[in-house]
Amino acid sequence: MRWALARVALAVTSMVALAFLIPLGFAIDHIAAQRAFADAQARIAAIEPLLAVTMDRTQLQGALETMSGTQDIALSLPGGVVLGTSHASPTQLSVVSAQGRAETLAVPGGSVLVQPEVVDGGKLTLIEVYIDAGKTHQGVVRGWLILSAVALVLVAGSTLVADRLATRVVGAARHLAEASRKLGDGDTTVRVDADGPNELREAGDAFNTMADRVVHLLAAERELVADLSHRLRTPLTALRLNAQALGDVPNAASTREAVAKLESEVDQIIRAARGGTAASGSCDVAAVVAERMEFWSALAEDQERLWQVVGTSGPVHVPVAAPEVAAALDAVLGNVFRHTPEGTAFQVTVHQGNGSVAILVDDAGPGLDDADRAVRRGEGSGRVGSTGLGLDIVRKLAERTGGSLHIDRSPLGGAQVHFSFLTPSTKTAVSPMGAQVARARRYARRGRV
Repeated sequence: MRWALARVALAVTSMVALAFLIPLGFAIDHIAAQRAFADAQARIAAIEPLLAVTMDRTQLQGALETMSGTQDIALSLPGGVVLGTSHASPTQLSVVSAQGRAETLAVPGGSVLVQPEVVDGGKLTLIEVYIDAGKTHQGVVRGWLILSAVALVLVAGSTLVADRLATRVVGAARHLAEASRKLGDGDTTVRVDADGPNELREAGDAFNTMADRVVHLLAAERELVADLSHRLRTPLTALRLNAQALGDVPNAASTREAVAKLESEVDQIIRAARGGTAASGSCDVAAVVAERMEFWSALAEDQERLWQVVGTSGPVHVPVAAPEVAAALDAVLGNVFRHTPEGTAFQVTVHQGNGSVAILVDDAGPGLDDADRAVRRGEGSGRVGSTGLGLDIVRKLAERTGGSLHIDRSPLGGAQVHFSFLTPSTKTAVSPMGAQVARARRYARRGRV
């Protein structure tokens, strides 16, 4: 903006300077020509009284030499006698004599001012004054140079002043832009000192008001989430007591584990809402998948679902905390159990390559009619019981590391949910994806997963 304002000032002042410079330059040229002709007329006026006094050639010749020599002035006396140096041709002089008035004649190297004078009983005498072309432009170049220098000084000065004025405006605008970037990056403590023109001061005040409002809304949202999460403790306590009362009956251990995990998730939400930080770090995806499949295997056996895990033979590290990866996997597997009929087979594949780690969850269910809608927050797949939050949570977790989430048709015939995480470095841990997909298709043809 600063250079733009300086360029505008340069263009405007240049146009104004040219608007004055060009007419003044031509005026100087005209004044120089008028000065030369005025000097010639003055010399003619000095000779006229002498012609009225005498027509003696010797006296007239001496007068001419006294005035300025005989190179620039001449007298054409009656009888064809010429004193001095005549620059006009006889034809031109005869035209002036016939007209009887002063004329300016163009001659080689300049011009001649010819003045007819009637002397000695009506006889006509011509007074010639030669005006060199250089005299008509004398001082013009110097005048142009002076005007150009003045114009350059004015343009440079106005541009410098405009730049100094723009510095204040641009500094305030840059400070406001920097504060906006910091606020966008999550620094809610940033504020701006209102400075500059009135408009920028008003913008700065509006920014500070907005930042205060954002802080207030965030605090209110954290309090609301924390309060709502805390209210879940009462039913969770009842569930935990009931799970402990189950004793050693079948599925009691998995029920207690689920309640404990739910309590851990609620505690984590409360800490994050109160201003703490979510779990961070890295984890072994293969270990997390194996641990979560051990949990889901019990429910899969109850519903007679065939399942398989592929690609967990070695460690696969991602820059995401284990609880977050587990929550994402649980969200996807929960959709499989919730939205596919009992007995529907599924498969979990861990794939690593090209600087990323991907988790694929395939099922042999009916699939998704609108994959784009399924990942839009609050909309879901449109099925009964879908909140539209699970896949959105998975997508945001993947995008946080530079990864992505995609939904496609599964080789098993149903839906395939593919979410990936970018990793700083890649370790050889799993087979290529093409081999895994081919293996999944072979299992599907054999009727097992």
